Amino acid sequence: MTKLINKISVPLISSIFLLSMSGTAMAETTVSAEIGFIFNTLLFLMCGFLVFFMACGFAMLESGMVTSKSVSVICAKNIGLISIAGIMFWMFGYNLAYGIPEGGYIGSFVPWSDSSAVDTGYADGSDWYFQMVFCATTVSIVSGTLAERIKLWPFFLFAAILSGIIYPIVMGWQWGGGWLASAGFSDFAGSTLVHSTGGAAALAGALMLGPRLGRFTKSGAPAPLKPFAASSIPLVTVGVFILWLGWFGFNGGSQLAIGTADDAIAVSTIFLNTFLAGAGGVMAAATVTRLNFGKTDVVQMLNGCIGGLVAITAEPLMPSPLAAILIGAVGGVIVVYGTKLLFSLKIDDVVGAIPAHLFAGIWGTLAVPITNPDTSFGTQLLGVISINVFVFVVALIVWSIMKATIGIRLSKEAETKGTDVTETGVIAYAIRD
Repeated sequence: MTKLINKISVPLISSIFLLSMSGTAMAETTVSAEIGFIFNTLLFLMCGFLVFFMACGFAMLESGMVTSKSVSVICAKNIGLISIAGIMFWMFGYNLAYGIPEGGYIGSFVPWSDSSAVDTGYADGSDWYFQMVFCATTVSIVSGTLAERIKLWPFFLFAAILSGIIYPIVMGWQWGGGWLASAGFSDFAGSTLVHSTGGAAALAGALMLGPRLGRFTKSGAPAPLKPFAASSIPLVTVGVFILWLGWFGFNGGSQLAIGTADDAIAVSTIFLNTFLAGAGGVMAAATVTRLNFGKTDVVQMLNGCIGGLVAITAEPLMPSPLAAILIGAVGGVIVVYGTKLLFSLKIDDVVGAIPAHLFAGIWGTLAVPITNPDTSFGTQLLGVISINVFVFVVALIVWSIMKATIGIRLSKEAETKGTDVTETGVIAYAIRD
C-alpha cells in the first residue's frame, strides 16, 4: 500500500509544483499581442456600453427637472441628439479629432474607416464607439440647460454642429495629439474637453435664449415656485444614479488598455476614486446647503454628485482616496455657489448643468497638478482658457446666426402652453383654461 501511495503521490506533487512554477512564470509575463488586443477591445466596448447608458440618465434627470408640460420634448431631444451625434461623428467628427497632424489644430473632413490590426492594440470600431459616446455626452449637457423654451429642430441643428465640428476640434487638440498635447496639457477623461465644452456651449445658448417666461421678476427675485416646480424628484434621482454608474465607464475606459496587471490595477483605482469623488460632492453639497440655507437641498445634493464626478474626471488615477473625496467635495461646493451666481445674473439653467459641468470641470482640470507631478498649473490654465473661450465664442456665433435666421425660441403662446403640446403634440398633463 505504501509503495502504491508513493507511486501516486510523488508524481502528483511534482505536477502541482511544476504547475505552480509555470503559473509564476506566466504571471511575470504579459499576455500575447492578440490576447491584449481582445482585452483592450472589450474594455472599450463594455465601458462604451456604460457611457451610452448615461443617455438614459440625462433623459431622466432632465425630464424630472423640467415642469410637467415639457417632459416629452426632453425625451425627443435626448434620443435625437445621440442619433445625430453618432452620425456626425462617423461622417467627419472622428477624423477631425484623430486626423490632426502632430501639434496641429484640426484634422480632415472625411468619414471614419476601419483599419484594425493587432499591432494597434484594439479594434478600430471599438475605439470609434467609445469616443462617439463621449461626443454625445457633450451634447447632452446642452439639452437640459435650454429646456422649456428652445425649439426642437434648431436644437438638433446645433447638436449636429457641436458633435460634428466644435467638439471634435477641441478633442483633437489634446487626445488627437494636437497643440495642447504638445504643450503638456493633461485631461485624462475630459473634465474640460467634454464637460466644460458642453457647459460653455450651454452658457452661450442660455445667454442668447434668455430665461423662461416669468422665471425672474424685474427686481431679480425668483418667481413663485409653483410654475417651475420639478416634475419628479425621484426621476431626477434615478437619472443621477445612472449617470454615476456610467461614469465608471467614462473614466475607467479612458485608461485605454486592460491587457496587463498594471492596467487592471489602474482601472480599479479609477473606479474607486470616481465613486469617492461623487460621494464627496454629494455630502459637501448637503452640508453647505444645510449650514447656509437651513435646508438640506436634495437637488443640490444630486447636482453636487455630478459636480464631484466632473471634477475627478480630469485625473482619476493619481489621487489618493482622500484626495479624490476632497476634489469631489470642492466640485459639490462649486455647484451650490455656481447655481447662486447664475441666479444673481438671471441666467436660466433649468437643470444646473453649467455649474456642474463648466465650473466643476474647470476646477477639476486646474487641480490636476495637485496629484500629478508631470503637469503644471500654467499649462492646465492654458488648456482651460483656450478650450472654453473657443467653444463659447464659436457657439455664441452659431446661436446668433440661428437666432437671426431660423429662430431658436418658442413664441410666448407656445411656451405658455408647454413644449410637449407645441413641439411633439404629446399631452401628459391636464390643460386648464
